[in-house]
Amino acid sequence: MTIVLLALGALLSLPLTAVGLPGTWAFLAGVGLWKSFDPAASVSWGAIIAGVVLALIAELIEWGLASRYTTKYGGSRRAGWGALIGGIVGAIVGVPIPMVGSIVGSFAGAFLGALALEYSVHGEHDRAGRVAWGALIGRVVATGMKVALGVVVVVIVIASALL
Repeated sequence: MTIVLLALGALLSLPLTAVGLPGTWAFLAGVGLWKSFDPAASVSWGAIIAGVVLALIAELIEWGLASRYTTKYGGSRRAGWGALIGGIVGAIVGVPIPMVGSIVGSFAGAFLGALALEYSVHGEHDRAGRVAWGALIGRVVATGMKVALGVVVVVIVIASALL
């Protein structure tokens, strides 16, 4: 029964991570609360702590990649901030596409944020477009890495429950 509950929690929380919400954190909070209220639960505190460390690493990766790709494609520091803030705002606002609206909003927000702020610095269409594409690529890579680390967290927690 424990594994079924953990798998259900993972199936409900990991898609949240993909859309820019704290799905891995929600999963870990649920598991941590369960372990707190039921010390006999088969999940180990070590697995929960390892999950928290990996979730923190995933956050750092997400924060760094969008701005890193923005600057890699010739963008200013301001464009990096535009990509970061635009991605967050886009994920919250989303676009009217069922199931994936927040993902698309996050990607579009990173693109538009970098585009607008890079254009405000240099006023060059081509440069701002190139930088915006870099921000978009960074956001896509960051989202993929964050979801992958979320899967690793789930595997560690479920494995600890099996042992």
